[in-house]
Amino acid sequence: MGFEHISSRRNKLIREAAALAASAERRREEARFLCEGARLCEDAARSGVQIDRCFFTEQAQRRYGEYLNRILPAAQEQFLVEEHVADLLSSTRNSQGIFCVCETPENLKQGKQAFSGACAVLENLQDPGNLGTVLRTAEALGIGCVFLLGDCCDPLSPKVLRASMGAVFRISVVAETSPVRLRDLLKRRGYTLYAAVPDAAASPVTAIDFSEGLHAVLIGNEGNGLTKEAVALCDIRLTIPMAGRAESLNASAAATILLWEMNRGAGY
Repeated sequence: MGFEHISSRRNKLIREAAALAASAERRREEARFLCEGARLCEDAARSGVQIDRCFFTEQAQRRYGEYLNRILPAAQEQFLVEEHVADLLSSTRNSQGIFCVCETPENLKQGKQAFSGACAVLENLQDPGNLGTVLRTAEALGIGCVFLLGDCCDPLSPKVLRASMGAVFRISVVAETSPVRLRDLLKRRGYTLYAAVPDAAASPVTAIDFSEGLHAVLIGNEGNGLTKEAVALCDIRLTIPMAGRAESLNASAAATILLWEMNRGAGY
């Protein structure tokens, strides 16, 4: 099968794809993003993400042919690119030479709020690795939705995509700038809201009964935790009991423990 060949870094399609990788604003405006890597691109295809274009190198064709055999049929257009062209698209140190320009998945589009079961709310989370890890953990634990409250990093950035290991393609992710609107949305659906705080006076998460009702836990950003406004909107303040001199945990580590306890308490 012959593929159109791209040998110039100045090619319009290549420059458009590179811009998607570099700019969250561009991704929002176009409702598209750039996915990189054999496994991640294959996961996008298997998850039903619409793939507009696939770019791959000759070396990738040799090394990752099994993945490409599943990616290429799902792509509307396919292009064989030179290694120096692929370098312009890559955001990793050792690129595998496979890239897909994809449409924003339905589960991430604004206004999509189909969710049920336990929820996580991440406020002002700025570290892409943390966000991707939380999404991966949430999917593994069957969490119904992850809300991004306030100024969170873009869930379709290259680093979040890699850290989520494809979970971002499947789990419901909803952005909301207003804590009050989010509180009202969740309360209308019968949720109890928990503020995760590093405070020994708060209720230990191990003492919370998650066996009945609907529950949503709010987790703050890496440096400052939850804002006072967000904490004030919650029904219960909870904390993770800790020994030693540690005062708090990394956001993704805290989320893992809290979501696990919610999941375990609900009997899932």
